[in-house]
Amino acid sequence: MSELRQNIATKEWYVIASDRAKRPKDFKHKKPQREDFAHSEKCPFCPGNEHKTPPAHYVLEHDGKWLVRVVDNKFPAFKPEGGRKRTVEGIYRKMDGVGYHEVIIESSLHNDHYTKMSLPHLESIIQTYLLRYKKAMEDERIEAVILFKNYGPSAGCSLAHPHAQMIAIPVVPLHMRGRLDNAKRYCDDTGNCVFCVMMNDEDKERVRVVTENDSFIAFCPYASGAPFETWIMPRRHEPDFRNITDSEIKDLAWIMKDLFSKYYFGLNDPDFNFAIKSPPRDESNDRSFHWYIKVMPKISKVAGFEMGSGMYINCTLPELNAEFLRNVEVPATV
Repeated sequence: MSELRQNIATKEWYVIASDRAKRPKDFKHKKPQREDFAHSEKCPFCPGNEHKTPPAHYVLEHDGKWLVRVVDNKFPAFKPEGGRKRTVEGIYRKMDGVGYHEVIIESSLHNDHYTKMSLPHLESIIQTYLLRYKKAMEDERIEAVILFKNYGPSAGCSLAHPHAQMIAIPVVPLHMRGRLDNAKRYCDDTGNCVFCVMMNDEDKERVRVVTENDSFIAFCPYASGAPFETWIMPRRHEPDFRNITDSEIKDLAWIMKDLFSKYYFGLNDPDFNFAIKSPPRDESNDRSFHWYIKVMPKISKVAGFEMGSGMYINCTLPELNAEFLRNVEVPATV
């Protein structure tokens, strides 16, 4: 019999379709065709093609070559020009699409992957995320920053070269506000951070933990919207990603490499999305929130029920997903 589970942190309900549940290994499909070459003359993100992108905002070099490079998106959803003034026309409201849309080119190698990168390289990527996040928040027109990565065609990625994106916007998205409001209500009722309660419970039960270290824990939430959905959460209570410490950056690099290696070898390199969940400007010091990273492998499809209900059907058990990922053997050479 199927069951409904509610995520304590988001208040969202998910359908765990146990009647048609698949075993985790059933999601290990044929390995997708990737562009497995280190350089492409056609790729605008490859070295030697820098003229094909807008000028770089930031370049991190190593041994005389660039390691990480940040440029504006060539086709941005938001631009720096404009203001936050809203225009009201009857029942309608509009404003300038003011903001920033940057591409963080994570490697000079066209076929690089978190699994292949060294830990210092991953640390440099996270430090670049942090630098650009902070830079965007210096603009008082910006209310929220969304830092995310799309990997693979089904995740919305149009260029194979490893990259993430940062979009800074002048409004607070409704779902972000709803998540914050729920955290406030829980804290008002109990005096506790709902994310800390959730994390500590997962840490105690151990059945949905995937990987962990001193600073972070990664787990498949009790109420997950898709197979192998994983949250990476800092053990230290902190609302804002901008306050991550140097030691936490090192530990985050390790846990990202471990988690994505488990996806790579256990699920045959699936497409995925991830996003850093951090509060908007006006809530950055609210102690009821707790930043984290949400990772979603793209191995199931969203259909009419999801669109009609706003609920998601998960055809596998988070407990089995976590056990499967824990037991994935990552080669020692990685």
